[in-house]
Amino acid sequence: MSDSKLLRGTFVLTLGTYISRILGMIYIFPFATLVGAVGGALFGYGYNQYAIYLSIATAGMPMAVSKFVSKYNAMGDYYTSRRMYRAGLKLMLVTGVLSFLLLYSLSPFIANLTLGGADLDNSLEDVVMVMRMVSVALLVVPIMSLMRGFFQGHQSMGPTAVSQVIEQFVRVVFLLASTYIVLKVVGGSLALAVGFATMGAFVGALGGLAVLLWYWKKRKPHLDKMVQEQKVTPTRISTVSIFKELFTYSIPYVFVGLAIPLYQYVDQFTFNRTMVAAGQKEIAETMNGIVQSYVPKLVMIPVSLATAFGLTLVPTITRSFVNQDYTALQKQIDQTYQTIMFLVLPASVGLMALAGPAYGTFFGIEDIKAGGTVLLAYAPVALLFSFFTVNAAILQGVNKQKYAVISLTFGLIVKIICNVPFIYLFHELGSILATALGYLVSIAYTFYLIKKHANYDYHAFIKRTVLIFIFVAIMGLSVKLLSFILGFFLAYDQSRIAAVVITFIGAGVGGIVYGVATYRSTLLERVMGKRIINIIERKILRRRPANG
Repeated sequence: MSDSKLLRGTFVLTLGTYISRILGMIYIFPFATLVGAVGGALFGYGYNQYAIYLSIATAGMPMAVSKFVSKYNAMGDYYTSRRMYRAGLKLMLVTGVLSFLLLYSLSPFIANLTLGGADLDNSLEDVVMVMRMVSVALLVVPIMSLMRGFFQGHQSMGPTAVSQVIEQFVRVVFLLASTYIVLKVVGGSLALAVGFATMGAFVGALGGLAVLLWYWKKRKPHLDKMVQEQKVTPTRISTVSIFKELFTYSIPYVFVGLAIPLYQYVDQFTFNRTMVAAGQKEIAETMNGIVQSYVPKLVMIPVSLATAFGLTLVPTITRSFVNQDYTALQKQIDQTYQTIMFLVLPASVGLMALAGPAYGTFFGIEDIKAGGTVLLAYAPVALLFSFFTVNAAILQGVNKQKYAVISLTFGLIVKIICNVPFIYLFHELGSILATALGYLVSIAYTFYLIKKHANYDYHAFIKRTVLIFIFVAIMGLSVKLLSFILGFFLAYDQSRIAAVVITFIGAGVGGIVYGVATYRSTLLERVMGKRIINIIERKILRRRPANG
């Protein structure tokens, strides 16, 4: 495959992933307006379970299948790749059905644990219904995941990218439309509306699967021809050995991808019960919706974009490690870390400075005081999410992926131990504190391992981070002062329009202050590269390049 085709495929897949992620994040804002915090909690009960069971059902197959197919195709053994595809589809069908039956049948037990055995705003019957409605998607998504991996293994990224976008688009449209119709047109219950919203996962999956089947029909003659014209003798490997090899590839991806869902899983079984025990029964589910369903979506926006930038460097990290070019490896890890810090830290501090107005802008002013407090506490955790994701990827790049799993295990143990006492003492903020502490343990361990196994020196990164902290502090103080002054004229806790005005003016001023400071100091160029400086000078400052 030519480099240009490979780069084009990577760009298409990256673009599709970006669009899919953006759609998967922004829908929550109108949805929150329709269902409120209690509806958000109910949605989280179902969707958090779905995320866990889906991870178990798919078992990291997209990446594993892609790696398997790439390996055997490189050997010219297309027959073995096709054998794996047929066997894998059967496996995904079985795991999908089993996970569906398991979640469907265990829903009453899980719902009772989720509500803590108490009668809260959402009833036991409501939670069971939502979990069972979302469980239907498990019949379709695993098969779709394996098909995506198969196409990616053939260096064909278009099917995955297009199916991701279609799946997410159909899901979001169905989710918002069904919620609106149930609540506003037919006057149905909140529980029924949320149930249909979670069922959007199934409807979206059907859309994504339809796209993949269309691609399969279109490309099958070419794929069949590759098998028929194969010149090498097919590898003698049993079906059991095929599955063993697939799971060897997939297990690290499963555990790392499960990080956030597993943390939410701990909260799902302890949050409500502990809030009730702490005398907070009246607000337990409202706080659950804010902490588990709404605020994380806002925090994950900078995390997703920043880690996407950072993770683009991981393939080059792998190459440098394999070639034992530790000088290049040092520079690449430096670049990855500095990119994360440069992008996520100001976003986190900006969210902290605008916590109240930002929550009101995106989720309404009904619970703005509580939501602002939660966002203020949750925003710094974005940095921990980013470094955990990137560190896990770097460990995979230097062939130490098992340590990423161990680090996640350490962090989860801390979360499990601390969650109940912290929630009892600090109520909803205790959950965030326990999550932050768990991630701190994980990333501290991975930082140590990267230093040990990649011979990485943190000196340059720490030095650059100090400068970033200084500029971010200036930006944060500027935004906080502006927000304070605007608060005399605009009551953001009483008007959503006022919250929007303060949020966007504050974000704009913060961006300008940080951008000018980093540009003038040359920090922007040192972290993001000369190309972005050339773009700024040509497109924004209208200057000619220095070389004429």
